[in-house]
Amino acid sequence: METKTDIIIVGAGPVALFTVFEAGLLGLECVLIDNLDKVGGQCSELYPGKPIYDIPGVPYQTAQEHVNALLEQIKPFKHEIHLNQRVNSLEEIADEEISSWKVTTSEKNVFIAKSLFIAAGAGSFEPRRPPNIENPDQFLDEGVSYSVKDKNKYKNKDLIIFGGGDSALDWTVELADITNSLRLVHRRDAFRGVPNTEAQMRELVETGQVDLKTPFVIEKLIFDQKITGVSIKNFETKEIENLDCDEILFLFGLNKKLGPIVDWNLELSDKKISVDTENYQTSSKGIFAVGDINDYPGKLDLILCGFHETTLAVQEAYRRSHPGEKVPFAYTTSNTKLQRKLGVSD
Repeated sequence: METKTDIIIVGAGPVALFTVFEAGLLGLECVLIDNLDKVGGQCSELYPGKPIYDIPGVPYQTAQEHVNALLEQIKPFKHEIHLNQRVNSLEEIADEEISSWKVTTSEKNVFIAKSLFIAAGAGSFEPRRPPNIENPDQFLDEGVSYSVKDKNKYKNKDLIIFGGGDSALDWTVELADITNSLRLVHRRDAFRGVPNTEAQMRELVETGQVDLKTPFVIEKLIFDQKITGVSIKNFETKEIENLDCDEILFLFGLNKKLGPIVDWNLELSDKKISVDTENYQTSSKGIFAVGDINDYPGKLDLILCGFHETTLAVQEAYRRSHPGEKVPFAYTTSNTKLQRKLGVSD
């Protein structure tokens, strides 16, 4: 069965969800398709408990709380969400005026729309495994993790975090107060994360809440059915040190793959999709890329940047759905029709 809509959105993360809101303001309907089993993209899949501080007007919010707020925000607007399936094929349906795009999913669902939004975050992804360690996945849920889904798991535990980026620093700061002990291991005494978070981590080192081990790399896992410790090697002296622990977090980042998007004949730049910053349209008219999946000069992989990108892209999507019509615009503070829909006006 074919379903026609205004916008097909590949992905169901924060930027995809905000696309539904912006489209709803203009009376456009959306269909979201995601290969994960839940809404929220990386925020829900990899770090639901991770704090987010850079959403305007929201001093503190976990990633999952942010997703939940976006879901609440789009409730008044028409949309469908299709999970546990991926877009297998993409076909252009030519028209004398404005072409449409037809997608077929792995579940044989067919959707047709004038506009296709790719909001697939970093594409398909999987966590990077520790180097030189054979089959660390055998200890998943037995002391080894690649993400934090519930920070209470680490309460009163002896935890070792490996990594030097934002996630390693964020979780070091966030978990230091609830663990019995926390060690942060990195191959050098320089980090790739936000300077402010690194400063917080170093303050915790000075107060003794965190034990910073640099320059060290992992040598081997120590286990007896489950993880009981780890051996680390000094990167300079080659000396080996054994550390006891209950839990290990490997936060080496993600291996990112575009998946089937590679075959869609879109202009790419370093495994990302090139876009025109006037409306975030790709090299194919009617296909837009918003959020971490796109690339342009000055690009920053921030959720709030994705919100800006999709706001402008939806304007062009309206023009495609309603050719020749002026895009309606009104501030939400003065849009009484919207306020009634949201239940905030008499």
